[in-house]
Amino acid sequence: MTYSNLQIFIVELVGTFLLVVFATGSIVYDVKVFDGNLGIPFIAIAPFIALLIGVYAFGKISLAHFNPAVTIGYYITGHITKIQVLYYFIAEIIGALLGSLFVQSFVGYNADLGVNIPNYDFSIFLIFSVEVLASVMLMGVIFYVVYTKGLRGFSGIAIGGIVGLDILFLAFISGASMNPARALAPALLSGTLDSLWIYLTAPFVGTIIAAFLFRGKFQAQRASNYE
Repeated sequence: MTYSNLQIFIVELVGTFLLVVFATGSIVYDVKVFDGNLGIPFIAIAPFIALLIGVYAFGKISLAHFNPAVTIGYYITGHITKIQVLYYFIAEIIGALLGSLFVQSFVGYNADLGVNIPNYDFSIFLIFSVEVLASVMLMGVIFYVVYTKGLRGFSGIAIGGIVGLDILFLAFISGASMNPARALAPALLSGTLDSLWIYLTAPFVGTIIAAFLFRGKFQAQRASNYE
């Protein structure tokens, strides 16, 4: 079944909203209620749950991007068109902003609305590289499940799981956003913009690398389908 760009727009907006509410809301809630004592494990599991819901609910409609960097990856591999990139980007940004507004209104303003913050005890080269690596791994897992199974079976667990693992093991260095929309919304609303450039660049570098690694596989797969 083919879905319209409007349907894709709506589910991407809703899915990104859900992801941002869980990903940033968990940080705000932890700081507000538990003084940050739940820590990274709690913050890692929240987006896992959001992606689990989003992939299984919306994957067959929009491929469940919820992330502009992922959208660029899918464009490079030929899964979506140029005009669809625009639909995805607008939906993801609006969804993220609405998510941050929701967190601000109903959860709290603590921790600058859950903005991503790198650890400047490390070098900026390492921070940027780790954010690229996290994004490569995310896009690689997404492409692997799409290439082998489609967004079925354990795909939601795999995609949500790699986000959770990236946060669990890499957030203490780079903040592990992997998602420009998720980073942009709380940064804009809280005015915490100093490190935003990292999350508006590194995730794209990572997903572009993964896309070029997988592009040949998808082209061969499409060619075999026409034979």
